[in-house]
Amino acid sequence: MAKGELKKRLSLVDLSLLGIGSMIGSGWLYAALNSSGYAGGNTGWAWILGAVIVLLIGLVSAELSAAIPRAGGFVRYPNYSHGNVVGFVIGVSSLLAYTSTAGVEVEAVRQYALYWWPALGHSDGSPTMLGFGVQIGLLVIFFLLNYWSVSVFGRINTIITFFKFIVPIVTIITLFLYFNASNLHVPPAPPGGAHGVFTSLTGAGIVFAYLGFRQAVDFASEAKNPQRNVPIAIFIAIAVSFIVYIALQYAFMGAVPSDVLSAHGWEGLKAIYQSPYADLARSLGLMWLINLILVDAVISPAGTGNIYLASAARILFALARNGHLWKSAGQVDEKSGVPRGALWLALVLSIAWTLPSEFQVWGGLIGAVTSATVFTYMPAAVSLAAFRNHLPELSRPFRLPLAGFPSPLSFVASNLLIYWSGWTVNEILIPIFILAWLGYALLGKKNPDHRQDLACSWWLLAYYVAMLILSKLGTFGGLERLSSPIDMVLVAVVALICYYWGVKTSIAKPVIVEE
Repeated sequence: MAKGELKKRLSLVDLSLLGIGSMIGSGWLYAALNSSGYAGGNTGWAWILGAVIVLLIGLVSAELSAAIPRAGGFVRYPNYSHGNVVGFVIGVSSLLAYTSTAGVEVEAVRQYALYWWPALGHSDGSPTMLGFGVQIGLLVIFFLLNYWSVSVFGRINTIITFFKFIVPIVTIITLFLYFNASNLHVPPAPPGGAHGVFTSLTGAGIVFAYLGFRQAVDFASEAKNPQRNVPIAIFIAIAVSFIVYIALQYAFMGAVPSDVLSAHGWEGLKAIYQSPYADLARSLGLMWLINLILVDAVISPAGTGNIYLASAARILFALARNGHLWKSAGQVDEKSGVPRGALWLALVLSIAWTLPSEFQVWGGLIGAVTSATVFTYMPAAVSLAAFRNHLPELSRPFRLPLAGFPSPLSFVASNLLIYWSGWTVNEILIPIFILAWLGYALLGKKNPDHRQDLACSWWLLAYYVAMLILSKLGTFGGLERLSSPIDMVLVAVVALICYYWGVKTSIAKPVIVEE
């Protein structure tokens, strides 16, 4: 493989549509039903809160990506600010998050395709061997679309994204014709209330639906004028997606037939609306809308899966550039401008995620994928503050206003999302990150900067241990030894302590590698 450079071919429109295109994927097909089951009529607050939290994270990312545009930036910045131990652990979390998302999307394609092709799945929604073959085939198609060049990838995504807008908009308009405001007063299953709102952020896929804003950061090295276009693209993607999702949520809830809702409740709808919008259209006798939704149910997740496979390759590329993967994964094909070695690995890992039985339906992965992704974003706020302290002369085309407030606030918000995802998710993910920290701390001693890297990483280990304990004792799937809101106050306090500890112990003279 020739050693080339990433090509700067993506415009502001391309970057914005990368974000919007990855947000309008499988999330719009399932999140409205799932969040209604948790929060009922209060679910609109979950969409608002999710947008605010993701915007905070996006503002931090906007300054970093404008100042230091790098492919897979979420992995590169912690490595620059805190060294290899922190960089490696965050790389592990990003590896889990990005490679699993493409698998989630092809599962959504297959599940909706069951309407046309029942042989793709069993009665419980899990795939047959033929279903597995279709999922793998889709991932291979995504691989080939990404393999030839980033400009081909960008053009195809632009076309798909414009189409993906049409069906949700038509669905919103049509369902509002059947809107019944009394549906919004039907309570969800207990506990509901604020607890239901918080749980739905991760458990229903709301934050997952917003996470596409990161595409502008991941493709920053391939963007034209990234210092200007990356921050703008982040804002556009979050704003447009929020408007679409909040409208979809209320259109769905208001259009559910009253007799169906009375018989089953919001939580019970999951059993009869396995393909929510298509099944709702069937309840309303809208056969033309069923067919339109089923077509989009293939195109939307497929388009998003295509984007995330490309993003996973950029993350693996970034890991290799940080020295945490073999060198071939960090090389760029000279002719196409694509990191093909990393793309091959992304394909293999994306296929692997669809194989375990508990991950063979869309809902099985959502909480874990969301939390793993937020774990990846979490250190960005610490890196921003570290760079402000140690690199005051760094050119910042976009400078986060009053960063001393929104930066730690985004860190606290990220950690609340992680806590709200619940013990069943955290008991799996956090031990993996602790083992990754311990493994690199013990095996990375040959690195000449190992002593410095270790000193800059203790805050992260303390953070993982504290969050594991709080999640175990808390009210979101834990032992409930800590009552609400005391549990969330403690999470915020731990987050702030670890944030300022991490800023204080960052590398005094960070070296930003020119690329």
